[in-house]
Amino acid sequence: MNLVDAHCHFDFPAFEGRRAEVWARAQEEGVRRLVIPGVRQSDWDRVRSVAEESDAWWYCLGIHPWFVDEHGEQDLDRLREELAQAGSRCVGLGECGLDRVQGDLDAQMPWFEDQVALAGELEVPLVIHSVRTHDEVAAVLRRKPPSAPVLVHGFSGSYQQARALIDLGCYLGIGGVITHDRARKTRDTVARLPSDRLVLETDAPDMPPAGVRKGGNEPATLRQVLTCLAELRSEAAEALAEQLERNVAELYGWQR
Repeated sequence: MNLVDAHCHFDFPAFEGRRAEVWARAQEEGVRRLVIPGVRQSDWDRVRSVAEESDAWWYCLGIHPWFVDEHGEQDLDRLREELAQAGSRCVGLGECGLDRVQGDLDAQMPWFEDQVALAGELEVPLVIHSVRTHDEVAAVLRRKPPSAPVLVHGFSGSYQQARALIDLGCYLGIGGVITHDRARKTRDTVARLPSDRLVLETDAPDMPPAGVRKGGNEPATLRQVLTCLAELRSEAAEALAEQLERNVAELYGWQR
């Protein structure tokens, strides 16, 4: 079984000094690759440096909605330069997006729109953070149709919202949320969606699955997410894992 963690903050301080042991546990659970998103300009060098420590680790660069106030127009120019000059280890722009719970949505919107446009200009995959803003995200993608695959990471929402995003060509990142019984709406949604639009992620060290303490998530829990997803969909885990591997390869432009 070859699992890919499509969105993991492996550069975060929570993993400092222990990435080798954490990655060893992940490999024991069948995880073969992970992608590290960039969230702010001041972290981009660290993201790149960590990803270069292993042939199995890849990265994206972007400006997260929580941190837009830290940035100026010159940072968008630098993002363009970084992505244009990046080597094959960089697989997309992200994460960027909108968050109704944290920050000012009006301040976040122009940064999101500009990064969607930039990904389209450079024809690179786009990784989106969306918290209670799926309708707004879909509206932006309709106005600025992407030229490369899009991942809406950490999806949590209704079937109608999921379908709207999928109809726009998006992949949806499925993580630890679905392992919690209280997440009934999202669990019902992922059980009904086409398997060829889903990818697995941990969002580690955040978004812990059931039984994992807050801030203690790691790539090894991807197997738990897969098992839960297979059960919700009444599918064999092995067959589902193969489909999910194809999906993430198409998302990030990898050859299987």
